[in-house]
Amino acid sequence: MKNSLTILAISLLLVSIFSCRQESGKEEKETSSKDPLSENYNISILLDLSDRISLEKNPNPTMEYYQRDLGYIKSVSEAFTQHLKSKRIRQIDDKMQLFFNPEPLDPEINTIAKNLRITIDKNNASKNLLNSINSNYAAQTSKIYDSAIKDDHFIGSDIWNFFDTKAKDQCVEKNYRNILIVLTDGYMYHENTIITEGNRTTYLTPELIRKNGLNTKDWNKKLHEHDFGFIKIGENLSNLEVLVLGINPGKKNPYEEKVIKAYWTKWFTEMKVNRFEIKNADLPSNMEQIIKDFILRQK
Repeated sequence: MKNSLTILAISLLLVSIFSCRQESGKEEKETSSKDPLSENYNISILLDLSDRISLEKNPNPTMEYYQRDLGYIKSVSEAFTQHLKSKRIRQIDDKMQLFFNPEPLDPEINTIAKNLRITIDKNNASKNLLNSINSNYAAQTSKIYDSAIKDDHFIGSDIWNFFDTKAKDQCVEKNYRNILIVLTDGYMYHENTIITEGNRTTYLTPELIRKNGLNTKDWNKKLHEHDFGFIKIGENLSNLEVLVLGINPGKKNPYEEKVIKAYWTKWFTEMKVNRFEIKNADLPSNMEQIIKDFILRQK
């Protein structure tokens, strides 16, 4: 009888230990599967204020390209506020900011950009502030584009240099989900950053694509065999997600879009960018859900 009781006690103890381990494993699994809406977001927007937004050089009767940019920015700010409103006040610790490279000569534009660097935490979060973000971003970014177009002095956008010298320092923070939105037509050129290393460059233009013979059906074979692409940068951007919006290939080369996206894909892959998507310059109404899905990680 005594032996039977001992065996029963040992059995109950083993069952208890096994159950505790199961619960512990379950709890650990639930903790590790992080809810995207509970994370802290650090969203950066990089504007390409080159002549791609010129009403004279690149007019579009359906919707001007700068107006498309404004629509994309509106969707980004709406996704940001949706994320904020999904959290408890004590959980909020999120950021959104806007960049150019190089900075425009107009000091007013730079002042507006600084005012659009938002940091929201439990100490300053309020219903009024959250409700004002969308209208404020829309109004202020509209002023930036109006000023750039009126100035009519387009010196290009140095996107390669931004990724090489600024992206990691200014767009990546520890313990945040870091997202960079790049608004550009996909071409890359700035007069102060023209570097060539073999068949790699810091720029990409329609002329370069034609010169490299990437305007025929065997463009992909040539690109890989001759190692065409952007010059690699030394940074590891594995803690950054990038969404490129506004790709606008020239009409003369039917393969232009594929070449542009191949350049960017190769570059992001070499930089070990955590996650990226590259989208064309579609109407904002068609891009709204794509933008919000990317930011809010909706499938």
